[in-house]
Amino acid sequence: MIGSIAAMAAALSTAPMVTDYQDVALSPAGDKIASVDTAATGEETSLPHGVIVIRSAASGEVESRIDPCAACFYSAPRWSPNGDTLAFLSADYTTLTARLQLWKDGKVSTVAELHGVAGEPRWSPDGSSLSFLATVNAAKKAGAGEAAAALTGDIGAQYDEQRIAVVPTSGGEVRFASPADTYVYEYDWTPDGRGFVGTAAKGNGDNNWWVAKLEAFDLATGSARVIAAPKTQMMFPRVAPDGKAVMFVGGLMSDFGSAGGDLYRVPIGGGEAVDLTPGFKGTFTSIVWNTRAPIATALVGEKTEIIRLDAQTGKPEVLWSGPVSLFATVFNGRVSLNADASRVAAEVVDFEHPAALAAGPIGDMKRISHDNDAVAPTLSARSVHWKNGGYDIQGWLLGPRRLTPGKTYPMIVQAHGGPSAAAIPYFMGSGTTADLIAHGYFVFLPNPRGSFGQGETFTRANIRDFGGGDFSDILAGVDAAEKVAPIDDNRLGINGNSYGAVISMWAVTHSARFKAAVAGAGISDWMSYYGENGIDEWLIPFFGASAYDDPAIYDKLSAIRYIKNAHTPTFLWVGERDQECPPPQSQEFWHGLRDMGVPTELVIYPGEGHGVRQPKNVHDLEKRILDWYGKYLGE
Repeated sequence: MIGSIAAMAAALSTAPMVTDYQDVALSPAGDKIASVDTAATGEETSLPHGVIVIRSAASGEVESRIDPCAACFYSAPRWSPNGDTLAFLSADYTTLTARLQLWKDGKVSTVAELHGVAGEPRWSPDGSSLSFLATVNAAKKAGAGEAAAALTGDIGAQYDEQRIAVVPTSGGEVRFASPADTYVYEYDWTPDGRGFVGTAAKGNGDNNWWVAKLEAFDLATGSARVIAAPKTQMMFPRVAPDGKAVMFVGGLMSDFGSAGGDLYRVPIGGGEAVDLTPGFKGTFTSIVWNTRAPIATALVGEKTEIIRLDAQTGKPEVLWSGPVSLFATVFNGRVSLNADASRVAAEVVDFEHPAALAAGPIGDMKRISHDNDAVAPTLSARSVHWKNGGYDIQGWLLGPRRLTPGKTYPMIVQAHGGPSAAAIPYFMGSGTTADLIAHGYFVFLPNPRGSFGQGETFTRANIRDFGGGDFSDILAGVDAAEKVAPIDDNRLGINGNSYGAVISMWAVTHSARFKAAVAGAGISDWMSYYGENGIDEWLIPFFGASAYDDPAIYDKLSAIRYIKNAHTPTFLWVGERDQECPPPQSQEFWHGLRDMGVPTELVIYPGEGHGVRQPKNVHDLEKRILDWYGKYLGE
């Protein structure tokens, strides 16, 4: 049987050590790069400990390693305006404490410490102070995807609030520059150093990002003023160098942190936000505005592009393009720029090549790290295009690097989450996809309507149509994949997490094409889900109204309503404290399948949130998935 214990043991023993470069930060002069480096095989029994590494941006040579706390996890290194000091965060998740620390001349000092959660440190324009996002006495880690606090006591009586905190770089009292009843998601200093601009909402921070407003915060008084309240979701608010305007990425986004849309501009004094890039045939994913011309990244089909924009007209100029993924920091941009935006640094990765640091002139960056040079490709990848329903669709087909002539292979369709997201290149040296391919499967990653990469019209094409056009696109994509690879149509499986699990549940109730399915942290009943989850605001842009105002559409799109059509063996899993897709949704579908006599299993992982993160649970889940497909698809 595929996925036997012996086969798994053999696969694990050969997993390569791969270095990942997170939170990449290029110095103002463009001569040094700081990053949080983690070396792991993916098969560790505990979360790997990262180290802050400083390298020459020209040669990649390591100049310093910073690791003052062996029990801590580091994040968000940020260079001071003059480049002589590095700020970073150090978190101890066992005690839920955080420190804002400085590294200078080989020494580490602490400027602020709190019980709770901290994020996104930023230097003031003159370098005299540091700001950061602080949640004092937090009940949980920040973000809806983190494991929720236990639902006990007076529900909804009190929420964690993330505020802008400021402290002198020499140390001293931490003070707050945003109101106590407001959750700030992202922010940027104004060039005069007198305040901030950010996205914020009152009340439940996990839930209200989808209705957040663009606000200005006064450093002296901590007061807030609304600049704009667009109907889109917002990420990457950036103040113009002259302080007169703000730009942001705005669009239909299903998850905070998964940025995608057009670029908008609004006067800092307030007004209507104007879309500078209407009709752009791609998705902007981040923006940096530290010089006259903003620099943005975008996903355009299967390629990532670095684009310079006219700040008034939005006219784009492509500076760099490639079929790879670029990463720097989640909230500081997918690339890191020096002070005059002439040089760039980022982690670059694709399906066949592990991560490397790249740096250089903005149109000609080169790989400068060599930690992963000996790591061999584990699979082959090709971009596949097809047409369906009037749309041009793209996806990725991954498979074994060596095929046996005349042999056909099973294939797993991996539906991405979101739905406002995309399957993009990423090296898979370990994990479920790598295991499947090592055991002779193809894995198909479609980007159907609703995905990023082809503009806002395409991203919005699944509104009030979950499981309709997007699932039709996926089925057409399976046909396209079978035309270019030796795939056995009688041995197809489907897999997905979050919205990908919604697609998996829909597939087994609307198609007999798949012979095995896996659905992780899914949603089976939109009506009951509306009252169970901790982030109901995300549903309104996609359904057009609440479940109480338009129950018919919620009912129509619920896979559980069609459970009597199901015959596909389905494995389900979910985290015990998942507030995005609570366990009852998976339990409801499992119960329905069981009553229909369909082979099914459900595993609820203790203490986990929206996703499985603890290594022992990760390994258990990988084995269960491999065994499930092995049982029902065979060799």
